[in-house]
Amino acid sequence: MTSVRKPRSAEWQRPLLLIAVCGALSAPVLAESAGTVTNLAGVLSARKADGAVKVLGPKSEVDRGDLLSTGAGTYARVKFTDGGELTLRPNTQIKIDDYRFEQARPEEDNAFFRLIKGGLRAVTGLVGKRNGVNAYRMNTPTATIGIRGTNYGVLYCEPDAKDDSCADYRDQSGQSIQPGLHLDVAEGRIVVDNEGGQQEYKAGEFGFVSSKSSAPMSVAPGKGVPIATDLGTNQPPESVLGNPLDPQDFACTIN
Repeated sequence: MTSVRKPRSAEWQRPLLLIAVCGALSAPVLAESAGTVTNLAGVLSARKADGAVKVLGPKSEVDRGDLLSTGAGTYARVKFTDGGELTLRPNTQIKIDDYRFEQARPEEDNAFFRLIKGGLRAVTGLVGKRNGVNAYRMNTPTATIGIRGTNYGVLYCEPDAKDDSCADYRDQSGQSIQPGLHLDVAEGRIVVDNEGGQQEYKAGEFGFVSSKSSAPMSVAPGKGVPIATDLGTNQPPESVLGNPLDPQDFACTIN
């Protein structure tokens, strides 16, 4: 006699359904990387959002929430998915507070960084070019930097720093520099804002902010500290890393 299999009851199927749903909810979600290390000389590490510390190499990915740190004598260049770049100098710490880029949804763009110490050159990608100051921000201990499509340098020297992170830097007259935030602009414009006021800097100009309550100052070119525009006063990253990547060499375009 052929037996007839009875259909499974709803009660019997429910546990399997719950298992399937729970399994889907617990599956890991792979986050899209914010950028990639393209050039490196020395030791570069990233403290992840979960507290883990990872030593990075060329082609390593960096993610939203990473705290990047360069060692003594280390230079590193990171290219982001929107075509922007950060070239980090020795003894630098910077956190990627938030980063989002989708070619088809510019209204959701943002690139928010926080410089803790040290120096870098920043080349704006599509996030800054499409939305400017609304989507791009570089926080520092003394001021916040907004941009309008630019290539700029920033160096923060800590007062009484144990590693004396700015001891090797000089202004264009060859003099030692004082603690605080030093700025220069190679292309475009930046807007620097803090409790003391606001100041805009254009290409070829230099700035300085001594504290978060002191207004940003303009500095005469002969006394400025070259970071983005440096040709030799302070060791240019290109002398260690080679030529910078072309920021125009990027697949996405602005509609």
